[in-house]
Order: sequence, then structure tokens, then C-alpha cells
Amino acid sequence: MKRLFYILYAAFFNICRIFPLKENRVTFLSPHRENFTDSLGMVLREVEKRGKYDIAKVSSADLDLNGGIKGIFRAIGFFTVKAYLLATSKYVFLNDNFMPMGSLNFSKDAVITQLWHAEGVFKKFGLHIPQPEDVRKRELAGASKLSFVVCSSESVKSLYAEAFGVEENKVLPLGAPRCDRFFKECKTDDIKKKFLQKYPQCKGKKLVLYAPTFRDDAEEDKVLLKSIDMKKFSEKLSDEFAFLIRLHPQIHRCDSALQGAVDVTDWEDVGELTLICDCMITDYSSVCMDAALIGKPLAFYAFDLEKYASDRSFYFDYESYVPGPVAKSFDELLDVIKNIENLEGNEKLETFRRFNFGSPDGNSAKRVVDAIIK
Repeated sequence: MKRLFYILYAAFFNICRIFPLKENRVTFLSPHRENFTDSLGMVLREVEKRGKYDIAKVSSADLDLNGGIKGIFRAIGFFTVKAYLLATSKYVFLNDNFMPMGSLNFSKDAVITQLWHAEGVFKKFGLHIPQPEDVRKRELAGASKLSFVVCSSESVKSLYAEAFGVEENKVLPLGAPRCDRFFKECKTDDIKKKFLQKYPQCKGKKLVLYAPTFRDDAEEDKVLLKSIDMKKFSEKLSDEFAFLIRLHPQIHRCDSALQGAVDVTDWEDVGELTLICDCMITDYSSVCMDAALIGKPLAFYAFDLEKYASDRSFYFDYESYVPGPVAKSFDELLDVIKNIENLEGNEKLETFRRFNFGSPDGNSAKRVVDAIIK
């Protein structure tokens, strides 16, 4: 089915190449469904501010057939109108691998920039992880179309070049545009007020945000959720802390395991949750990058570290690299939460921040647009 999708999309795109390139058309392509709240969205808003470009947005959300007839027409538009817009764009920005891309006959004058949906380096990605032969061929073919790859610091530049299969001179360490928001004036109090209106049970408590990444199958997701003992949490810490859980979209839910926790999975913007929480707990998710950037207390719940590392390896030794304590049991995690004041201002976090972000200043989106759109 996927192969048919790729063939149909490439066929229509290549037909649309008979139309001339629009010098002022900029297309933002989101195979990674982040609702344009990541680096792609920040660059989009920077281009909008300049006011002289024809902007198109293309997202894998366009293929969501929920919504009946509207969903069907939206999907048809993805293969037709939006393929035409992409085919006639001088500039293309994307935030993930777009699997049909290797078969797309882009104009030699098109400038295609990979912004990626994360920053820094943590677990391996791209060409650094094993893939079936057909997937790897498509990744390499897509990488051959890239004009530039943007990364968050000079320190990670060579790893990004390898992960995307491009020459190092194509990797631009301009900073991660998605992080610019943390340097702008932000009405954190308003976000907190909105949050407490939706979750009044959190009033007067410190907010502990648990944001784990997904595992490879539904059974492993169940193990992940069952590793949370909300009865113990309630007995020991619920007077002082609220335990928020934000599940990755690919985690298979198990609502019974969430009883006693505050399920914030439906809160659209994880960046807002990062701003208002008092402590973030994750496992192997790059969501830790935002928290590290703003100096938010961080802890890591790695109850299945050995198994996860065997399935998906890291760039560096996990326990010595992550910018916070590692708990391997829920009891250990409770001790970490109880003493979150000990997590603030540690040198390990600052080293992690410098390596992955260099000297961030909140102007990455501007630098990207200035460097790429001429």
C-alpha cells in the first residue's frame, strides 16, 4: 500500500513539473505531524513576517481520512493541488524524511532544506540506525535531493552529515528554530492559568511532567505504563506533587495504568508543558532537549535501559551523557522527585546544553531564512 502511495504521488508531482518554478513560493512539508509547532513552524512564521512570499503548507495530517467526505477531499488535494505546489516551489523546508522524495524530479534550482524535528544528538537516527533495504534505498535517494540540513550546534554538525548522508558543508549549524520561543517574551503565567482551569486538581502542587518515548510494539508499551506505580506515588508524594503524563502519539494507550495520574497527552503544545512544569522526567525522548535548554530540572526513568539500548543505540554512553539522575526503579524515581531541588544548576546539565546548543540566542529562524532564501 505504501509503495502504491509513493508511486502515485511521484507520478503526479513529476507531471506538475511541466509548470514553471515560482521564485517566491515556499513550501513547508511536514511528514512529522507536529502541527507546525516545531522548527518548521518557526521558520514558517519568520517567512510570513517578511510578507512577500507565496506560502504553501503540506502535512501528513492531510491524509487523515477521519471526517468523512472532507477527509477524502483533503487526501485528494494532497496528491493533486499540494503536489503541484511542492513541484513549483523554489524553496522547500521539511522536518522529517519524506519517503517519496527520492522519486521526485525537483527542479535543479529548487532549494530543499531539512530542519528535522529534534535538536542535538541523543539516540541514533537517520542513516545511523539499521533499516530494511528498501527503506534505506528510499532514505538515501531522498537525502540526495537535500540542499541543506540545519542543526543546533557546531558540535553535532559531523553527526548530522553522517545521519543524513550529505557532505558536511551542506550542514548549517544555525541553531534550532523550534527553540527560539524560549527566548521570546512568554506569558508563562497565562499558560499556567489556562492549564489549571483544565486540570484544577493540580492547584497548589508542583508539576512533575513524565514524557516517555514509544517502544516497538504494544506489549512493550504496556510494560512502560505498568512501570508507573501511581498507588505508591499517591501514598508518598501526592500532597505536594501532581504527576502529569504526556504519552508519545505512537504509544498504545492503557488507561487503567494512568489512574491517579493527570493525563495531559491531549495538550497540543509540549513546549508549554515544559515551561510550566517544575520537573521533567523522560526516558530516551529528545523532549529532554527543551528542558535542558531552559535549565529545567531533569530526571530519567530508564527501567528498561539494557533492552532499549539493544534495540536503539545511543551516540554516547547513556548514563554519563544524560543531564540528570537516572532512576531504574519507580522507588528510585520517587526519591528523585522528592528531592527535585537537588536537580537545579548541575554542571552535567550545563555541559549537555553547551554541547547540543552552543550559544543559543533566540534568532535561529531568522538566521535560517537569511541564509537560505535569497
